[in-house]
Amino acid sequence: MKETGETAGIVRLGEVSFPLPSAEDIGAKAANLARIAAIGLPVPPAFVLPVQLCADIAANDAQAKLHLLDGLTKGIGFLEETTGKRFGDRRRPLLVSVRSGAARSMPGMLDTVLNVGCTSAATHGLIRMTGNPRFAWDCRRRLLEVYAQTVLGLDASSFAECLDRITGEEGVNSERDLDCEALERLASAYESLIEDADAGFEDDAMGQLAAAAHAVCRSWMSDRARTYRTLEKLDHLAGTAVMVQAMVFGNRGLSCGSGVAFSRNPSTGAPQPVIDVLFDAQGEDVVSGRRTPEAEASIARLTPALATELQSMLAQLEREFGDAQDVEFTIEEGKLWLLQTRAVKRTPRAAVRIAVDFVREGRVSEEEALRRLAGLDLSALAVTRFVEAGEPIVRGIGASGGVAVGHAAFDSVSAERLAARGDPVILVRPDTGTADIAGFRAASGIVTATGGTTAHASLVARHMGKPCVVGCEGLSVEYSTRRARFASQVVEEGDWISVDGDSGGVFLGQREIITERPVTELDEVDRWRAAARTTQLA
Repeated sequence: MKETGETAGIVRLGEVSFPLPSAEDIGAKAANLARIAAIGLPVPPAFVLPVQLCADIAANDAQAKLHLLDGLTKGIGFLEETTGKRFGDRRRPLLVSVRSGAARSMPGMLDTVLNVGCTSAATHGLIRMTGNPRFAWDCRRRLLEVYAQTVLGLDASSFAECLDRITGEEGVNSERDLDCEALERLASAYESLIEDADAGFEDDAMGQLAAAAHAVCRSWMSDRARTYRTLEKLDHLAGTAVMVQAMVFGNRGLSCGSGVAFSRNPSTGAPQPVIDVLFDAQGEDVVSGRRTPEAEASIARLTPALATELQSMLAQLEREFGDAQDVEFTIEEGKLWLLQTRAVKRTPRAAVRIAVDFVREGRVSEEEALRRLAGLDLSALAVTRFVEAGEPIVRGIGASGGVAVGHAAFDSVSAERLAARGDPVILVRPDTGTADIAGFRAASGIVTATGGTTAHASLVARHMGKPCVVGCEGLSVEYSTRRARFASQVVEEGDWISVDGDSGGVFLGQREIITERPVTELDEVDRWRAAARTTQLA
């Protein structure tokens, strides 16, 4: 058991002992990682700037900003000592991620910056250290793009245009297909965009770190974060912590990858893990929904032992936290690292199934299960399906169960406008980001062209109890004409479509819906309630 260090307002993770720091002090993400480390599971070393310090920074407290710089300096010293690397070094560079973490989970609503410290010098240091120049330039271009948009506030469109130009010149479809020289050229083009904008970017590792930490603190007051807190009744939270963690890399080649795993199905509650993974990728590639990931079978094909190890870790995390878990992981050259765990955002249907199964398995008491279901209107709980759906026009991945029928809308503004007239709406997007939260709220169902069960769209849809289908191959949205093409079928804005979040089917027109109640599980919950009343009267 190793010591927990607290100096100059930081909490060190990776050397954790009891008592563990609380989520109220350092955020749920860091507090959960402390618990993971304490039970011996692999967590990259990190340090945390606590919630109150970051709340003071967001309030523009000058003294807090000085404390932040002191904490960052001491924290980087800890990471350098732990990893044997040096921040921004020309030979063995340490790169870090700068992550948010409120006391309650706010998935995707706050900012994260990866590859911080990947300066020009550090890029060449990565080449020397790994012998993999493509990986080094991939880290550099990722940092420049995210840093420019998240920290400097530059428009994403100019970077997208730059990427389109270079991939077009190279005759490839995306940055994933660019060779080393083309990635270096892309990174240089991104640097030129930042210089032309005169946004104050400094190619200095500590300067990047301080600016990224401030940006994460500021993201607490972003429109999307405030909207989410209002919707989820989290306005009482003080702010976000900032966790700085040594990078482990899923983008070093095909023996590496990033993914998200649910210990149980978050849509139905079935007791089988749901795992999404992208090889040669970083975590944002998975959760952003811009790419459609592969399933657990792909890990088993690559390294059967790794798939078994991940399954074992999911079971261990369920035992430790006493609930179904949502886990982010990275595979770096065959080694598995855990980056985050939290309780699964689940549909109401899944919440009941998981509660019943946890009681039957002896994991929680009936009283605790009732407490977890207290916020649900079980009298209104129903499972919906189409009477007869026929053949779908496209099929994707069912990410949030149930069915919905509505008018097609291709952006959040249109979804809100149609919903304000009292019309049911299906939000149809190429992918979705955190800025689409208002459209999610207005829609009855969600459809995306890319993404998997662990993308932002899927997480939010399940939490809101709305049917969602992602990864629809053959779907393209044409904003200029306000229509979408589903394979060979064209759908105009306002046309009726029907969505099945269980099967993954999307259908033209309106389909008749039948509603059923999960009687077996609800009868079990009623029995718990009756037993609780008897106990109270005794």
